[in-house]
Amino acid sequence: MRRVLFFMMTSLDGYFEGPGQSIDWHNVDEEFNQFAIDQIGEVDTLLFGRVTYEGMASYWPTTDAVANDPEVAGLMNSLSKVVFSNTLAGADWSNTTLVAGDAAVELARLKQQPGKDMIIFGSSNLAASLAERGLIDEFRVMINPVLLGGGTPLLHGIYQRLNLRLLSARPFASGNVLLSYAPDGSR
Repeated sequence: MRRVLFFMMTSLDGYFEGPGQSIDWHNVDEEFNQFAIDQIGEVDTLLFGRVTYEGMASYWPTTDAVANDPEVAGLMNSLSKVVFSNTLAGADWSNTTLVAGDAAVELARLKQQPGKDMIIFGSSNLAASLAERGLIDEFRVMINPVLLGGGTPLLHGIYQRLNLRLLSARPFASGNVLLSYAPDGSR
């Protein structure tokens, strides 16, 4: 069965976006870029909620993205993408399927199909709803060495306790720390 991974950058004080939805604090360097390439290589499908999809679709297909980061842009543009939204009218980014309705039902179906793992990039609201239904197999949280003092909390919208077990912790030279967790099955 295919796994669903979740990846999110966060501040030390637990925000995935700062005030005004800012992400200008993301601590990105060559080591992070190589990690991103390796991580994308583990999957064959990208999963998004509407807001993250619109942001990604407005950047990765552009000539700027291809010029600034050709390897990641090539991967992002060529992989299959699923956007879950009840309000989006269409999805024009290459290889994108738009799914309206119950995201958990569709994701449970996708997990049964052959293929590599799937990953949710960002899309905190989507991830929170799927986590509560037991559909995320691994949580990857990249903690950045910054305190924002406000913003949107990571996985805002989880309304029940989900116990996790640490799979790995990886420090980066930049001060970022990648924590990987799996649900431990208890609540």
